[in-house]
Amino acid sequence: MTARTAPFNARGLSIRNRNMYIYIYGFLLFLDELVFTMSGSSALSESGHQDSMDCLRATEKCNQDQKCSHRFRIMRQCLAGKDRNTMLANRDCQVALEVLQEMALFDCRCKRGMKKEMQCLQSYWSINIGLTEGEDFYEPSPYEPMTPHRHSDAFRLASIISGIHSGTSKGQPHCSDPSRPCNPCLDATKACNLNENCKRQRSNYISTCTRAQTQGQQPSQPQSQDSCNRKRCHKALRQFFERVDTQYSYGLLFCSCKDQACAERRRQTIVPSCSYQDKTKPNCLQLRNTCRLDVHCRSRLADFHTNCQMTPHSISSCLNDDYQACLASYTRLIGTDMTPNYMDSGHSNFTISPWCTCRGSGNQEEECEKFLQDFRENTCLRKSFFFWWKRESPCLAFRGQEGCMVLGSQVPGSPPNTRVEDPRNSSPATKALTSVLMLGLLLFALGNLTM
Repeated sequence: MTARTAPFNARGLSIRNRNMYIYIYGFLLFLDELVFTMSGSSALSESGHQDSMDCLRATEKCNQDQKCSHRFRIMRQCLAGKDRNTMLANRDCQVALEVLQEMALFDCRCKRGMKKEMQCLQSYWSINIGLTEGEDFYEPSPYEPMTPHRHSDAFRLASIISGIHSGTSKGQPHCSDPSRPCNPCLDATKACNLNENCKRQRSNYISTCTRAQTQGQQPSQPQSQDSCNRKRCHKALRQFFERVDTQYSYGLLFCSCKDQACAERRRQTIVPSCSYQDKTKPNCLQLRNTCRLDVHCRSRLADFHTNCQMTPHSISSCLNDDYQACLASYTRLIGTDMTPNYMDSGHSNFTISPWCTCRGSGNQEEECEKFLQDFRENTCLRKSFFFWWKRESPCLAFRGQEGCMVLGSQVPGSPPNTRVEDPRNSSPATKALTSVLMLGLLLFALGNLTM
C-alpha cells in the first residue's frame, strides 16, 4: 500500500503546488488591477475635468441661454482675425469673455473617437483658439483626460507565466532561445496576420500607401512611380490605429529590437516613404503652423504635448505620470502632418522625430529646438516605449530572470542612471497598500506549502 500511495502523494503534491501557483498568479493580477484602479481614480479626481461637458452639448446649452448665446456671438466676432491683445483691448470682448468663463462652454472637452468628433473639436477651438496667448508653445488638449485603463489582453500575463514554466511560452517564441533568431517585430507582424481585423486594416494601409498616385494627373504629365497619395495614406493609417486592438498595433509600432534588421522593420511599419518622408524637410515651426491650421492635427498635437510633456519633478518624467496616455497620444499623431517616426535603424539608441528641421529658423531657432526636443530628447516618451516593452515581456513575471529588463532597472539606449518605474506605484499610499497585500500573499503561500 505504501508503494502505491507514494506516487499518488507525489501527484497530489504536484497538483497542490500547481494550484498554489495559479492562486498566486491570480492574486498578483488582482493586486495589480486594484492598485491601478485606485491610483487612476485618484488621478482623475485631481485633474478636475471628470465632470466637463463635451463641446457639442455645451454649445447647444449655450444657444438655449440668451445671455450665453449673445456673449458667444460677440466672442466669435472678437476672435475673428485678431490676436489676444487686440481682443482684450475691446471692452465688449472683455465682458463677453468674463461671462463665458462662468459657462460650461468655457471648460468643455471632446471625447476621443466620438461620433461627431470633428464638429466637437471645431466648437472647442472656436472659443479657445484666442483665449490663450495665440502663440503659446503648449496648447491645452481639447480632449477629456484619459481614464487609466487596462489593455484588453491584460490577463494574458497568466498564460505567459504558465508558458514559461512549461517551456511553451508564446509571448516571445524565439527570443527565449539564444540559438534561434530573435525579431520581435517580425513576431508582431505574424501575430497581426493571425488576427482578421489587424490583417485587413494593415493590408489596407500598406496597399494605400504604396500605390502610385496616378489619379488627378494631366494626360501630358508623366506618371511618377515614386509618388503616392499622402492624404489617403494618412487616413488609412489613422483608421488602422483607431480600429485595431493595441496589443497588435502597439506590437508593430513599439516592438523592442536587438539588431538593425528588426529596427528597420519597425521603422518601415508606417510606410515612411509615403506617410513620413518628403523630398525636402520643412522648418519645424512652419510644420507646426501647418498642423495648427488643421483641426485634427492641432488637437492631437496639443494632446501629445499634454500627455508626453516632460518634467524633472516626477520619477516617470511625465507631467501626468501616465505612460499609456503618452503612447496613445503619440500614436494618434500618426496620420497627420505632424506624423513622427524612427529616424533610422538604430536599435540601441533610437531617435523619434517628425519630418522637419530647425535650419532657417532665424531668431526663432531656440523655440524650434525646444519643439524638436519634445520628440528627439523626450524622456517621458522614451520611458513610455520602454514601459510598453516590459508590459509585453514575460520578464514582468520573473524579475530575476537573466537577460530580463525589470521595472526600476537601467534601460538600453537611455542616459546613465535612468530608471524606468511604473508611475502607478510611486505614491506612498500605493506603496503601503502594495506592501500589506504582498505580505498577505506571502503568508498565504507559506500556508499552502506547509499543508
